[in-house]
Amino acid sequence: MKTTTYPEKTREMHNHHFDSTIWNDFKFRDDDIIIATYAKSGTTWMQQIISQLIFDGKEGLPVAEMSPWLDLRVPPAPVKLEAVESQTHRRFIKTHLPVDALVFSPKAKYIYIGRDGRDIVWSMYNHHSAANEKWYDALNNTPGLVGPPIEKPVDNIRTYFLEWLDGNGYPWWPFWENLASWWAIKDLPNVKLVHFANLKKDMEGQIREIADFLEISVDPDKWDDIVTHCSFEYMKANASASVPLGGIFWDGGAKTFIHKGVNGRWKDVLTEEDKEKYISMVEENLGKACGQWLMTGVME
Repeated sequence: MKTTTYPEKTREMHNHHFDSTIWNDFKFRDDDIIIATYAKSGTTWMQQIISQLIFDGKEGLPVAEMSPWLDLRVPPAPVKLEAVESQTHRRFIKTHLPVDALVFSPKAKYIYIGRDGRDIVWSMYNHHSAANEKWYDALNNTPGLVGPPIEKPVDNIRTYFLEWLDGNGYPWWPFWENLASWWAIKDLPNVKLVHFANLKKDMEGQIREIADFLEISVDPDKWDDIVTHCSFEYMKANASASVPLGGIFWDGGAKTFIHKGVNGRWKDVLTEEDKEKYISMVEENLGKACGQWLMTGVME
């Protein structure tokens, strides 16, 4: 009989956003759901989808509060751990860590969302450039910062992309290792990979697959509500419930955080040389199969 081997934590990650040590004290429950992404890959969308599945299409759910980013270093770990321990609903928790920097539990189910790195950076640039002084103060002046602070972005999105590409995720965190670590465990029974492009193409079909994976039985009469409440239009109109602290960290509020939700905005900005460089780096760092999935959502 083949024994399933689960990954083990081998390191800690710290920067202006991360404190991975919180996972060392997190107490898993048998039905926990962990939503993982590099970032700006559909995390908030997946949080909304899972909240709708758990709560049968209910409106007005405080999703950002219900589904915290556990390894974000603010608020302090004791505050966050106490909050998630007190939750009585099926927990769905967010992380942006690679697999080897968190505690992986056979009890939990893990959903990793992928998205083409070029689309990620376009969303990140909006997120970063719209951040206000409260955002910088929370990240850079809260005690416990390890490493350099995060600074304001350059005023040119192509330059921002090239800095991110050449700096392996600068000024955020490494990109290739994040994706590769989750791709490596995609065949584990409690792991599911979802791609942003596939959610855009067939949201209802993808939600049904997610419900099956999470073993959530949905009342057929609730499907229309669930699909409606997971649409970009609905989430944009009701953004304050999905965005941390109602969007106070961004100029324009929560609707700035949930920006456009589209792909391909880089096509008329990057040069052909830029595009070729990116594709070359995808293959070099991820290999053919993972690279194809990253850029297209197609998994062979």
